Amino acid sequence: MAMTGTILAGGENRRIPLLKGHIEVNGEKIIDSSVNLMKRLFGRAVISTNTPELYFYCGVPMIGDIVNQRGPLTGIFSVLLNIKDDAIFVAACDMPFLNDQLMMYMVDKYRGKNREISEPMTSGSEITKWDAVIPVFEGKPQPLFGIYSKNILGIIEERLNKGLKNRPGRQVISESQYNGRLRKS
Repeated sequence: MAMTGTILAGGENRRIPLLKGHIEVNGEKIIDSSVNLMKRLFGRAVISTNTPELYFYCGVPMIGDIVNQRGPLTGIFSVLLNIKDDAIFVAACDMPFLNDQLMMYMVDKYRGKNREISEPMTSGSEITKWDAVIPVFEGKPQPLFGIYSKNILGIIEERLNKGLKNRPGRQVISESQYNGRLRKS
């Protein structure tokens, strides 16, 4: 099953009054490093943003919010609706130390099988038994670094219709656990 690497580049930068994705770490902007990693692992990457002028130089497609609500859940929803693949691997634009081995481990969990870590995930047709894979650290879901499938579009849309737009993993987890189709890694 093919997957699109997705970088969430929204947010209002209230805590840090600058573009977090443009912070340089080891001489490279965080977002540039993330785009390159996503392209290498998944063969394609998109940026979820409502300010495309800040990211044109990245040379990847950009998808804006399709509903008038701000927040990571809206970005995830908008990307899932606008891609051909059945799933996305999401990372926030301000994560400077993405680990390709951890990402592929999560992909393995999503796919429900083991495979070589070096194998890129650019095509395939296997069926997955999970709707999402979201890491949990100290009992708290980390929803801005995870895998979301189109199977949860209905749950996301319902949450957005209720005005619940933040903390996507916590909301989706509570809705998805009822049928055991969520994998927390």
